[in-house]
Amino acid sequence: MYSKVNTCVLQGLNGYVIEVETDLSKGLPLFNIVGLADISIKESKERVRTAIKNSGYEFPLNRITVNLVPANLRKEGSQLDLAIAVGILMAVGIIDNTYDDSVAFIGELGLDGKLNSVEGALPMVISMRESNIKKCIVPYDNRNESAVVEDIEIIPVKDLKQVVDFLNGDEWIEPYKTENTIFKSEKKYNGIDFSDIKGQESLKRALEVAAAGNHNVLIIGPPGSGKTMAAKRIPTILPDLTFEESIEVTKIYSVAGLLESNALIKSRPFRSPHHTISVASLIGGGRVPKPGEVSLAHNGVLFLDELPEFKREVIEVLRQPMEDGVVTISRVNASLTYPSKFMMIASMNPCPCGYYGDPYHECNCTQSNIDRYLSKISNPLLDRIDIHIEVLPVNYKDLRDDRKIDTSEDIRNRVNKARKIQIERYKDKNIYSNSQLETKDIKKYCKLTDEAEFIMKKAFKKYRFSARTYNKILKVGRTIADLDEDDIIRDKHILEAIRYRSMDNKYWGQ
Repeated sequence: MYSKVNTCVLQGLNGYVIEVETDLSKGLPLFNIVGLADISIKESKERVRTAIKNSGYEFPLNRITVNLVPANLRKEGSQLDLAIAVGILMAVGIIDNTYDDSVAFIGELGLDGKLNSVEGALPMVISMRESNIKKCIVPYDNRNESAVVEDIEIIPVKDLKQVVDFLNGDEWIEPYKTENTIFKSEKKYNGIDFSDIKGQESLKRALEVAAAGNHNVLIIGPPGSGKTMAAKRIPTILPDLTFEESIEVTKIYSVAGLLESNALIKSRPFRSPHHTISVASLIGGGRVPKPGEVSLAHNGVLFLDELPEFKREVIEVLRQPMEDGVVTISRVNASLTYPSKFMMIASMNPCPCGYYGDPYHECNCTQSNIDRYLSKISNPLLDRIDIHIEVLPVNYKDLRDDRKIDTSEDIRNRVNKARKIQIERYKDKNIYSNSQLETKDIKKYCKLTDEAEFIMKKAFKKYRFSARTYNKILKVGRTIADLDEDDIIRDKHILEAIRYRSMDNKYWGQ
């Protein structure tokens, strides 16, 4: 007695269709699973056996061999439980044994036969659709997450008995469809707004430029100057999340097991890890590598408060994902790649006591202490941060000023206009923001007027910019011009972009 059904396993965000072959033969009762299965799949033998019995069916007392094809691909995860159980029930004749290679099963079985939700359902369904799977039977709790994928029927089931009845034609289950057929980005503000920030106009302007071009930002200032307050309001001015970006983010959170409602994520992520975070937690890791904070912040914001308080090795590992937009994690069991296109916002004090350069407080740090503190941020990392902005404490006049201040909605409207210009400009190049421009693209799209070219040349010599910093300034200048809806970078645009890098001389002597 033989049967074959389809299921799926994940490696990173990539899913692979697996054929579960089941053979029942005469001999002493034995249950073997072969095909490079890890311990979570080996343990499924007891879950499957008990779930079948507690669902009202007799478990066969035969020699049972389950083969997971292809045998050379390492497999892990409890989502194979359902496919193994269905394969056994087909082989024994309880389920009509008609193999259909367009149907797949994913789900973890409880001992009572109930189907539990699984991690990574969305990327598995996407991968199965790309492998010509037309129908997927999934746990009921994964229905919202799975149904965002078009061109594949999602059949949500609650337990093993319901699966058996459905396959035998004794129960009809309507393919599940999401309620919202039109995608609309959502904003979760929790009552915060940029209009809450009094004064600090230069900081708010820098963050508007950063949001418009997806540029990284370093904010330096004394305690109480509003660095953290401003950073936490950045999600309120970010451009709307597109459907494609939403799918990418949801896949990552699905693999990480962080989908709270098992539905599509419609707002940009904002991740703010504590400074005691480890390298593995930031970049990703584990026996089978899971996404870290840099991937969980994909298409959103990674906020690092008090940057020098992070361990030096933790800060330095950010350099590669910031540059490449992906992070590759290598372990004995697997080498996986996760996307990490995030906007990094970092804040820091100018010295250990925090009051260096503060006109209202005296700094009691020695120069050697200041130098040691600032040296925790390396020049290669500074080079990868597009905008450096210094802030000072808010004065009393600004706090009591009742003039109308731009709200987050006002700023976000300007940011959305600038982003639409960029998307239209780069529509054939798979580029969504100015920060993604490569060197060859900079030459084509970052054209300067003669006056701007002269200013850039003088600044390059005066501040001894590196080639990477030069390119960063041009990209920021391109974003500032987009906010002005200007096709060319003019002198006022390049002057503002240079200003965002000129304070390096003060702190790092560059």
